[in-house]
Amino acid sequence: QAAKTNAELIVFCGVHFMAETASIVSPEKKVLIPDLGAGCSLAATIDADKLRSWKSQHPGAVVISYINTTADVKAESDYICTSTNAVKVVNSVPAGREILFLPDLFLGAYVQEKTGRKMEIWPGECHVHAGITPDVVNEKWNANPDAEFLIHPECGCVTQYMYFDAKGDFDRERTHIYSTEGMIRYAAQSPANKFLVATETGILHRMKKQNPDKTFLPVKDDAVCQYMKTITLEKVYRSLRDGVFEVRVPTETADKARIAIQRMLELA
Repeated sequence: QAAKTNAELIVFCGVHFMAETASIVSPEKKVLIPDLGAGCSLAATIDADKLRSWKSQHPGAVVISYINTTADVKAESDYICTSTNAVKVVNSVPAGREILFLPDLFLGAYVQEKTGRKMEIWPGECHVHAGITPDVVNEKWNANPDAEFLIHPECGCVTQYMYFDAKGDFDRERTHIYSTEGMIRYAAQSPANKFLVATETGILHRMKKQNPDKTFLPVKDDAVCQYMKTITLEKVYRSLRDGVFEVRVPTETADKARIAIQRMLELA
């Protein structure tokens, strides 16, 4: 959307790596973030120096970075992926090429299972999704036998789900692994009236607004990203009024990162 809009100014009401990505794809536009403290626990698990060191241990490997990474990390990557297209991106890599997948270990495990490709996976995690553990899921699952279950692939429960699914212990008809946008689309199209949602709770507002006749329950009530919640209406007003805080990725870094993003887009 940042690339598509005709606006010259973008105020990004999200975390810092998102604003950086907007700057990368729209270098001619001014990008503001209302709070510079809006970081990301997942993106913080790896930086460019750590990635360069990891790459040196695996010469010739293809580096696939999740979108939830800094601009510097994107610039050191061969491909960027989202949770929606991660499987497609990994499948596009020629057989026999080693793959370094980063930074989310749960998404990496999910993609590895779906593709059958052996990958080196960075041990990073989102503190919110990692907290959605199997015991939390099982409690809500058992208490709501009439609900469909939507899981984000970053969740700490996803690897357990794949294990039990392979054994036939989960009801496949009730359980679906989707990206955030995939959850939104499925909830709107499904004839079901009740859903358990395993991701950050902010999505529930949008789901309820779009589907007022359906019931949406968080698997974990306190699965809240405090970094996202630092963006308030008051700060957005200040950002618009005072033109703060600008996020501009250096040209050399942005050019390298844009190549990795473009490779992903070419697979669409």
